[in-house]
Amino acid sequence: MRLSAGGPHEAGRSAEAAAPLSIHPKGRGEGGYTRPKTMSRRVWLLLASVVLTVGLAPFVTAEQSQNVAAARANAERSWHRGRLDEIGKFADAFPKDEVLAVWRAKATAARGDYAGAESGLQPFAAANPAGDAALEVGLLQQLVGRRVEARRALQLVMMGDQRNPTARDYVRAARAARALGRFDDANAFFRDADGLAPNDPAINTEWGDLFVEKYNNKDAARSFQEALKADPEYGPALLGMARSLADQNPAQAVGLALQALKQNPVDLGAHLFVAEMAIYQDKKKDALESIGKVLAVNPQHLEALSMQAALAFVEGRTQDYDAALAAALAIHPAYGEIHRVVGSVTAHYYRFDEAVEHVRKGIALDRDNAVAYADLGAHLMRTGDERNARRALETAFKVDPWNVVTFNLLALLDTLEPFDTIREGDLVIRLHPDEKDVMRQYVPQLAKESLDALSKRWEFTPKGPILIEMFPNHDDFAVRTLGLPGMIGALGACFGRVVTVDSPKARAPGSFNWGETLWHEMAHVITLQLSNNRLPRWLSEGASVYEERRARQQWGREMDIPFARAMDRGKLISLRDLNSGFSNPEQISYSYYQASLVVEHIVDVHGQAKLRALVAAYADGSDTETAIGKALGVDIDSLQKTFDGFLEGRYAGLRRALAVPEGLTEKTPLELVKVIASANPGSYTAQMALGEAQIESSPDGAIAAFERAAQLIPNVTGEDSPEALIAAVALKKGDKSRAAAALESLSGKSNTDIASARQLATLVDPVKERSRLHVALKSLVAIDPFDGAAHATLGRLDLDAKRTDEAIRMFRVALASKPLDRAGAHADLAEALAEAGQRDEAKKQALAALEIAPTFTRAQDLLLRLAQGSR
Repeated sequence: MRLSAGGPHEAGRSAEAAAPLSIHPKGRGEGGYTRPKTMSRRVWLLLASVVLTVGLAPFVTAEQSQNVAAARANAERSWHRGRLDEIGKFADAFPKDEVLAVWRAKATAARGDYAGAESGLQPFAAANPAGDAALEVGLLQQLVGRRVEARRALQLVMMGDQRNPTARDYVRAARAARALGRFDDANAFFRDADGLAPNDPAINTEWGDLFVEKYNNKDAARSFQEALKADPEYGPALLGMARSLADQNPAQAVGLALQALKQNPVDLGAHLFVAEMAIYQDKKKDALESIGKVLAVNPQHLEALSMQAALAFVEGRTQDYDAALAAALAIHPAYGEIHRVVGSVTAHYYRFDEAVEHVRKGIALDRDNAVAYADLGAHLMRTGDERNARRALETAFKVDPWNVVTFNLLALLDTLEPFDTIREGDLVIRLHPDEKDVMRQYVPQLAKESLDALSKRWEFTPKGPILIEMFPNHDDFAVRTLGLPGMIGALGACFGRVVTVDSPKARAPGSFNWGETLWHEMAHVITLQLSNNRLPRWLSEGASVYEERRARQQWGREMDIPFARAMDRGKLISLRDLNSGFSNPEQISYSYYQASLVVEHIVDVHGQAKLRALVAAYADGSDTETAIGKALGVDIDSLQKTFDGFLEGRYAGLRRALAVPEGLTEKTPLELVKVIASANPGSYTAQMALGEAQIESSPDGAIAAFERAAQLIPNVTGEDSPEALIAAVALKKGDKSRAAAALESLSGKSNTDIASARQLATLVDPVKERSRLHVALKSLVAIDPFDGAAHATLGRLDLDAKRTDEAIRMFRVALASKPLDRAGAHADLAEALAEAGQRDEAKKQALAALEIAPTFTRAQDLLLRLAQGSR
């Protein structure tokens, strides 16, 4: 993935809530579900419930009522603190109390005795089929795969009639509706419950969990915030907030889950969440440790067994995988969810073809699992099989139209329908219809160049077809990649045979370089396939950033100074833990660059062939230490030691230059700055301070100081760089030549500095300095291919220099950019085509010019020359 240097109607918490990105057809506004005034069901059920309940209810005194209430509170407190053994004694004290029986059953089920839990609840469920015990019975039956019984029990709970329903009644109905897949009903019931008890953390937490399940993290976070406002230490809300933040801020999410575990050390959901996040960081041992804690409490925990099976599969431990699978299916014979979870974890490791196989196994066991169909669709999209992906997603949508990811992916597939498709050997390139005429002149050429160069260097031909999709809308790219909008920092992604990237129009010109991004992702195609999609992220990203630097002088170098400063702050991560940096928003940009330097160091010391061997060593499932030993002949600690030496040699001078001399501050007077700069000639910081201090009083002195700074650190770019400031000062004093030289140097080493390239193009003499103008404009259009005027000028320069084919390409882009003077653009292209001997095409373009401007002399003259047989 390349980083930047920077849903449906979700039936949200409010009745009118709707996400701005997309509007779901089944909205909750007018015409949607309307809750009846009472929670109704058939009269005979009501009567039966009343009769049975009255028959069991003993006469209680006020004192007994207080004791029961205290026991219930104590049982709930024990549950939330993980003191499961205490709950039984509270229930024993009041054996006919349904609420206490539910707490006992929950504690029993938490240890894996599902049958025992259900047995203890059955008398209460029989007496009150719409009560708390009946709900828990239905959930337990659903858990172990007794679906017919579970559905009957849950429907009775959801339909339960209460003449004056309380918040607790609505929550019970909501939980039953959620288990039945009735999202809209569940959401309405939670809203009603919240209306009656807005400060109840349990209600808001349950409501938030519903939203998380549908990937509506915005409304989920609001619910959890309300819960934590009422009780900042409420463990379930802390865990819920963690889940809602998992994609956005993994480090914060883990911190919240750990807070939940402080409140309740046996919160099994929190342990599994920590395990899941450890998997995202490729910390498999940590994940297994967390899973083990769950299974120590509940050996029958289906989700834990699923994650255990998933890790066993990705690590190639076949016997362990088979054992976990058998254990889960012994509890729930149709538990296809285990295969879905294995597929999900396998997909996290970019093994999408295997993920597809696993999810299909899960669907074969459970054809009602909408999440499995949704996952199948997402995995198929990452293999490039968009036709079958649509089928799976449409199936998922029919069952669960409220899943935001499913809806977004289907909408994205609709967006892709009109895209233009270009086939170039093994490359299949899809471009937006509004961009195709411009980008088809660039994308196929650069994609082929990168694939040829990388295949040759890595001595590897990747399996095709390789699908490249370019999106002018960044949220479309994000949805194509992860199913949700956002991913603000990402510019591109690769899944092995599928590459997705932002087009130049997805962001402001100068904010990123689309060509650099595409090359980066094409490098992933090589390394992912060479490793059978098994290499760790640090090595894959490191190789891609390193290949950027190999491809173009301007690419992949913007992090030198930030990285040196990160070294000074001790922000680097050891090689053993480098993967974790990619899941930390504050660390990720440094980890990308550090990984690229590790790759560079390996090539410098061991050679390209050894780097290839290292990547290929992962193909058989080897871990990093084994792969390094096998390919490089050293252990990871030795590699760390030589890499540390490499960094010291590479950055020692830069770090010294960046150090701030004693006494230098923003308020230091000019005379003292001069003294400090003179005493510290090797200080970049001091020379820059001196230059900035002299801009008004001594422009020549400022330029001299900036020149010294540029010599100390030559690769600085941006508007605050020495050469940018030299250009500004030189222009102010009327020295266009010096300004042009500074801008030329600056644009030659920046991957995004479109402003310098534009300014340089205005300063050079278009007659005497045609070569410099050509270079400046090439730098400009490499960043912004939609600049029609720059392409028109380049076309004329190329035509004058007899580079006819390139002139034709430039004029085609200029025309496709929809210039104001379309007649002139047609005439330019006609002249280049005529010069190339393409007379028929030249006539078409000349006639197109005359259709727009019938008296256009240049087009008339050209058409006449073509008719006479001359160019």
